[in-house]
Amino acid sequence: MSLPLRLTARRRVGPVLLACAALAWHAGPAVAAGPNLPVTPEWRATAQQVAQAGVPLSELSPNAPDSYTVQRGDTLWDISKLFLTTPWRWPELWGMNLDQIRNPHLIFPGQVLYLVKQDGRATLRLARPGDGMPDNTVKLGPRVRSQVLDNGAIAAIPLHLIGPFLNDAVVFETNELASAPRIVATQEGRVLVSRGETAYVRGDLGGARDFRLFREAKPLLDPQTREILGYEARYVGTAALERPAEDRVGAGGRPEIVPATFRINDLRLEAGIGDRLHPVPQSDLIAYAPHAPAQPVDGRVVSIYGDGLNAGQNQIVSINRGARDGIERGHVLALWRAGAPAVDRTGTDGRPQVIRLPDERHGLLFVFRTFERVSYALIVSVQEPVRAGDRFTQP
Repeated sequence: MSLPLRLTARRRVGPVLLACAALAWHAGPAVAAGPNLPVTPEWRATAQQVAQAGVPLSELSPNAPDSYTVQRGDTLWDISKLFLTTPWRWPELWGMNLDQIRNPHLIFPGQVLYLVKQDGRATLRLARPGDGMPDNTVKLGPRVRSQVLDNGAIAAIPLHLIGPFLNDAVVFETNELASAPRIVATQEGRVLVSRGETAYVRGDLGGARDFRLFREAKPLLDPQTREILGYEARYVGTAALERPAEDRVGAGGRPEIVPATFRINDLRLEAGIGDRLHPVPQSDLIAYAPHAPAQPVDGRVVSIYGDGLNAGQNQIVSINRGARDGIERGHVLALWRAGAPAVDRTGTDGRPQVIRLPDERHGLLFVFRTFERVSYALIVSVQEPVRAGDRFTQP
């Protein structure tokens, strides 16, 4: 993963395990992660089960350092890549020492992680003053523990990569935006309006005051069946109601329609006439851990988010599996490259035969938002460009 990662490794003696954390966000405008986030019962059960015996040494990366000092800018996924053969399995490792790591959201720069190995198993400990750690290990102090979110607890994965898409990436089951409130005029007759400017809107607001702006709802087609899975609308920004619409009598007794007045707030694109409004949903704070699907999964990439024909690492794709298929936020999925055609010229009859080489696994997806029949996923690692129609499965 080509993400910022600053590591300070101590003596490279043997494998190490590390503390683990959940990913958390608001599905509204803000993204957050911090020490007050909940730990799910399923995650705690996994942690308690692992804590009884530790993790087999076979789960560890052969080149992991013997101890590690957490650095500002680290993410747990990146740290896990340093220590584990399967970095997305860090929730299991969190349970290695429940006495010291009671809440996985409380992992800060400056903390030292080191390994205790016994009987072919590994358990994780945090360095403490007076516990016999080597002299070259940095001890923890109150200064580290007291840091606030923005300068303190490290994130599970780089939230800045998916944060904008928690608002941007939206799939509607039907093309409901076609009848949604719409911008009909702009301040001083401008073609486009920017942040802080005024737009005029007609349509049923349903009592809401805060709205998201969308453009160009387009159908998402299943690459296999060609059926419509939903409608993806391009996110424009947000707007707030300042004055409601009114119907009044004008000069000569003629009825006049006065549209609602909106103030444009945040924007990804300049807003314009025809853009549609949809109420801002309630914030949905969720903490969870990366995990594999409980059942086999086989699906296809529907599209690359945006205008690209293919995507690389840290980009977003939509996939043709959603909540009704058992896909959950936090699922990790394997990407596969289709086997290329080849010709076998070694047959005993001397005639060439067309064959197809096996599919090859070449990347990982991290699902961060789900809808009924579609989900959005971050490409966390990939060897070759990802295209619509590419296959994914459980890892």
